[in-house]
Amino acid sequence: MSDESSKKPTGRAKGGAARQAALTPEQRKENARKAALAKAEIAKLPRATHGSTEHPLKIGDIEIPCYVLDDGTRVLSQRGLIAGLGMKSGGSATGADRLAVFAGSKGVSSFISNDLEVTINNPIRFVSPGGGTPAFGYPATVLADICDAVLAARQAGKLHYQQEHIAAQAEILVRGFARVGIIALVDEATGYQKDRAKDALAQILEAFVAKELQPYVRAFPAEYYEELFRLRGLKYPPENPKFRPQYFGLLTNDIVYERLAPGLLEELKKQAAKDEKKKHLHRRLTQEVGHPRLREHLASVVTAMKLSNDYSDFISKLNRLHPRFGDNRMLDLEEGDR
Repeated sequence: MSDESSKKPTGRAKGGAARQAALTPEQRKENARKAALAKAEIAKLPRATHGSTEHPLKIGDIEIPCYVLDDGTRVLSQRGLIAGLGMKSGGSATGADRLAVFAGSKGVSSFISNDLEVTINNPIRFVSPGGGTPAFGYPATVLADICDAVLAARQAGKLHYQQEHIAAQAEILVRGFARVGIIALVDEATGYQKDRAKDALAQILEAFVAKELQPYVRAFPAEYYEELFRLRGLKYPPENPKFRPQYFGLLTNDIVYERLAPGLLEELKKQAAKDEKKKHLHRRLTQEVGHPRLREHLASVVTAMKLSNDYSDFISKLNRLHPRFGDNRMLDLEEGDR
């Protein structure tokens, strides 16, 4: 087969090439103009900075893809919201049409506010983090508003029997909102939001700390992470939940585990070998062997952190207070971190 024949389009590409060839120069110019306008329109759309279909909002067995747009708007995907309400998908009706028909139905319409009706009929068009074809969604609060309307209609005896399953789904969602909402309120009132950032960082560290040491990570005080962020010139807690300071694991290995106690790592590895048959051994080890010493070490470390102006200053103090044990390995640290 010649090079020329191997380059010929096939299938849909062949049909597209044929249609393109049949166009007049004016038609090609018009198509290019429309394509440019469409591209410009997409460029003006809000973009999702957070969220993906792989990490949906989970309420019981219900999963709804959710996103945060660059203007801070929290949105639920149109398709996910409809599925979450238990509405049938498919057919020629779009998501907005399907919701609009439901909201305008005889039993529900009197419980739908004017604002909610406008929102349902005007979904948000946005660009997902992965780009590509624009997606549609609704402000996250709309789901609660729809659930309230459906449950009010059911209580008034106005729902059609074919809509009862939607009311049952709405009840599940509302109960889920209540649980999540009270947790969020308690977190805000108690200041636990800052510690939640610490917990997220602890999970990251677990990926970089040896398996036999992972039970200790949860014992780290919030101040440790707050001061580590400050010394590294980073804002705490991080605004972007996707922020992953992966090198923190390397720093922590040096700050803590290389300076904690001589022979500790070897002993932990021996205990970890026994753990294959005694799954609760780490819990005993944490409380009786390693945890008290770790707590004492961290208290000293945090104090040194608070007295330091930057990371270099901190390491200088730490090297005097708690020199590394063993062979003084530098763990691939940068020169300024040693």
